[in-house]
Amino acid sequence: MAEKKQNNYAEIVLACIEEKYFKDEIVLEHHSVVKIISGEMKIILADKTHTFGSGDMLLFPRNQLCTLIKYPKDGRNYRSVVMTLTTERLKTFFTKNPIRSSEHHNQKILTFEKHPLLESFFSSIIPYFELESELPEKITALKIEEILTILRNIDQNIDGILADFSEPGKISIADFMEKNFMFNMAIEKFAYLTGRSLTTFKKDFKIAFKTTPQKWLTEKRLELAYYELSEKKRKPVDVYYETGFENLSHFSYAFKKHFGYSPTKLSEKKI
Repeated sequence: MAEKKQNNYAEIVLACIEEKYFKDEIVLEHHSVVKIISGEMKIILADKTHTFGSGDMLLFPRNQLCTLIKYPKDGRNYRSVVMTLTTERLKTFFTKNPIRSSEHHNQKILTFEKHPLLESFFSSIIPYFELESELPEKITALKIEEILTILRNIDQNIDGILADFSEPGKISIADFMEKNFMFNMAIEKFAYLTGRSLTTFKKDFKIAFKTTPQKWLTEKRLELAYYELSEKKRKPVDVYYETGFENLSHFSYAFKKHFGYSPTKLSEKKI
């Protein structure tokens, strides 16, 4: 399953999901502004889960680790406008518009209330997706500058996110992994987000956990899945993707190998 982009210009796209649901773990290289037109999107963070629907608008900060699940709602496919705010665009913008605030936002996902400026802006964007060719570069640049201006008008402290071009610094592997093990990301991504090279990450991981990253991740995910099935009485099909497994068959195989019985038996209380 994959997103269909009706305008193939990378910075402004219309994402359409026609399947039952679309799921992916992401760490965005750039900030991303999303306006949901129809359907629903669930965003699973390490400490919280958000559900957004038609009309909602949000900002994904870059380097935010999360799981996205997009699915139809009320008989309508998932559709959203997605705008990528590249570092290059932002640096250009802030050379002309002095940074007003460098205060760090505590929100991992920023949401915005309905606002006339936002409503008008996205109403002007949607007709562009009828184009059979790419959106002209000059229009793309103008629309991105416009959305940045609107966001700064609505949130006086948003520069603390938009104008932060720093890379992840070296942080505690133990703390980070304990909070984020359920995300099915490549080891290289975990290394980057903890401020390490892959080699240093594996070395520091061995010191912290006395085992390899892959073995530790599998065991932690299975323990979480066991808790969800036994204590919260959830079904395997609703658990595997939230605990870091790629598909249900892989989850069932790993679960049975580790515990000696299938997740279905546990959820049905047959053990």
